[in-house]
Amino acid sequence: MTGKILSVILVLSGLVAGIAMYYLQVYGYYDEVVARPGQDVVLLPIGSDVPVPIAYDDFQAIDAASSPIRYRACFTTPLTPEAVAQLYQLSDAQDPRNAPGWFGCFDATAIGQALQDGQATAFISEKNIDFGVDRIVAITRDGHGYVWHELNNCGEKAYDGTIVGEECPQRPEVSQ
Repeated sequence: MTGKILSVILVLSGLVAGIAMYYLQVYGYYDEVVARPGQDVVLLPIGSDVPVPIAYDDFQAIDAASSPIRYRACFTTPLTPEAVAQLYQLSDAQDPRNAPGWFGCFDATAIGQALQDGQATAFISEKNIDFGVDRIVAITRDGHGYVWHELNNCGEKAYDGTIVGEECPQRPEVSQ
């Protein structure tokens, strides 16, 4: 009898832990980003290190403090990728990171396909928004825009344990 009770407790504990882990990964850590009109969507002009805002509407975004690469956003814009490419720095990012399924406006697979097919163009929004992380903006021909964070060369080196080198900015100290 004691063995059956212990088995039930173990199974229930595992089930509760699994449900809690799923909830925390998919819903728990994400927060809706409060829109700041005129400041949410910025791009890096060619030959400049200071991002400037572009025209946009219908902005919605999510972020999580648990990781610098969890930011996702969607917006609409009257600008075309061709017009934007004349003024702002292009990015070679072609594979946006997945968003949680409940954030319906951001379909990473469709955005990646649009980038590969030439239906969208990726631009650098901000470099080193967090150490080793750049903000990327993709704009489609039909006026939709998407934003996500991507590890840059310094971030990839820092997080995989490779020696970072002098070309990367100083990594901030972590207080314990």
